[in-house]
Amino acid sequence: MWTTCDGESWSVACGMLDRVTDLHHARADGDPTGPAPLPALARDTTAERPWPVRLLSEKIRDYVARMSPVWVEGQVVEHTYRGRSGMQFLTLRDTDVEASLPVHMLTRAFDGIARKPESGDHVVVQAKPEFWVKTGRMSMRATAIRQVGVGELLARVDQLRRVLAAEGLFDAERKRPLPFLPAVVGLVCGRESKAEHDVVVNARARWPRVRFEIREVAVQGMNAVREVSAAIAELDARPDVDVLVVARGGGSVEDLLPFSNEALVRVAAGCTTPLVSAIGHETDAPLLDLVADYRASTPTDAAKRIVPDVAEERARLTQTRQRMRAAVRARVDREQHGLDALRSRPVLAHPQTVVDVREREVGQHVRHARHLLDAALLRASGEVGRLGAQVRALSPASTLERGYAVVQRADGQVVRAAGDVTAGDALRVRLADGTLEAEVRATSAEASVA
Repeated sequence: MWTTCDGESWSVACGMLDRVTDLHHARADGDPTGPAPLPALARDTTAERPWPVRLLSEKIRDYVARMSPVWVEGQVVEHTYRGRSGMQFLTLRDTDVEASLPVHMLTRAFDGIARKPESGDHVVVQAKPEFWVKTGRMSMRATAIRQVGVGELLARVDQLRRVLAAEGLFDAERKRPLPFLPAVVGLVCGRESKAEHDVVVNARARWPRVRFEIREVAVQGMNAVREVSAAIAELDARPDVDVLVVARGGGSVEDLLPFSNEALVRVAAGCTTPLVSAIGHETDAPLLDLVADYRASTPTDAAKRIVPDVAEERARLTQTRQRMRAAVRARVDREQHGLDALRSRPVLAHPQTVVDVREREVGQHVRHARHLLDAALLRASGEVGRLGAQVRALSPASTLERGYAVVQRADGQVVRAAGDVTAGDALRVRLADGTLEAEVRATSAEASVA
């Protein structure tokens, strides 16, 4: 635990530490009366045998001094050129993560470049790390510095574009459709920027009820990547935000470089909320445009894309209602015409017509049937008369009426010949009108009459 102390106490403490260190050094030099020697390696230190701060600092300095010079790239921050000073001090910062290093170099080496780097510039320096024992700080002593040109930066952006494209971050299948009518729009833009005005004013002119969650951040310079990424992540985490808009409104190539930063692009690619990029103009192509779900050419275009025009929608609704009304009216009229045509037919205008026609047909069939029946009866009656005449002509009764008789024996057998009876046999004679009882007195055989 660190505690505060006044200057006198601090001096006494430092003196005691120096004396303890001297005793340790004396013991290490062979003085038998001195304390035990200090451990040579850090792994040999213990709570009873620690290293003094000065010794640790010296070992760190010696270790760092063995490092070779290195070329390192970063963004210049916190630099003010002092021409009269023999030394220039600046800080290099990584554009992707929160990491920075102090750098110092001789002014004459700094003056050797064509243009003095300013805050926000990308530079490459050749430096060797140095550790300051008294302050416990490490700094980079630079011997050469040069600026990273726009062409080189664009080449790196192009290389990053190919890498991200190979990962599929720009594929059309990943693009999500924008909501038709978002209730809340998350807007990431510069502080009091024209882009914010264009998006908000144009969107509310189209749909006055839209609500904005605005995050004003740095959209260029050293803090742009960090602040824009944080704002996108914050708004994406809110469940009430339906669509995100990142707006800037153009600028130079250097100004738009933060929106091609890999860390920012990956944050945008990981959004679950549909994202609209309105960074540059039509000719600008930062990587954020490629990973966004929709690329707007300007902030005004973004406003027109995220919300519908209420006047236009009302006009469309009116037009649609008119078309529906016309369609329904045409359908009703068509059906009415059909019904009128059906009702005008005789079968519906005079339904009894069908019955009358059928009645006439039935009457004709009845008369025809009667005619056929009369003809059939007439023919049958003549045939019956003819057959009756034939029957009567062939009937024994007719023969009897002509004077003939039927002679039968007592047993009912008809006598056909004289030899069928003998004298004394009783006979029954059947006449046309009545019968006679007779007895055979004699028989004789005579020739039949033809």
